[in-house]
Amino acid sequence: MPPAPPPPPAYGYGNQGQPTMGPQPGQLLDRFLARLIDGIIIGVIYGIISRIVGAALNSILLTAVLDAIISTIIYLGYFAFMESTNGRTLGKQIMKLRVLGPAGGNPTLEQAVRRNIWMGFGIAGIIPILGTFVGAVAELVAVIMIAVGINGDTVNRQAWHDRFAGGTRVIKEG
Repeated sequence: MPPAPPPPPAYGYGNQGQPTMGPQPGQLLDRFLARLIDGIIIGVIYGIISRIVGAALNSILLTAVLDAIISTIIYLGYFAFMESTNGRTLGKQIMKLRVLGPAGGNPTLEQAVRRNIWMGFGIAGIIPILGTFVGAVAELVAVIMIAVGINGDTVNRQAWHDRFAGGTRVIKEG
């Protein structure tokens, strides 16, 4: 009788039953939940700032323009800063995810900005009336394309925004 095969490695098997090596890519649901957590955190901060700006200006048009600028700076700045300095945002930390740059380690600030550039589509809100709608639709399309890309890449779970940033990856820790 031949000897028993060795036990499988602790890190699991890939999609086709092959042992996987290295860190596992972050799954779509984990990444979605991390973005949702971050969105709630940032949304509260943005909401407070937006109320203060709106009360101070007393002009609907000027408030809308400043809201578009402020929201773009807050959202894009938060993700770019947190990913480039810590490799993760608060949501990613809770979901045990980390962003790796193409060379490993944290992405550079430029790579983090490129990875999250789609969040800048909200700047279109500086165009009265139609701009907010166009920016929201552009962000929605980007999110759908990201979700489809992550789901479609069963090996690395990378979408267009990861490739645009030079090959960033999101991995699951622990």
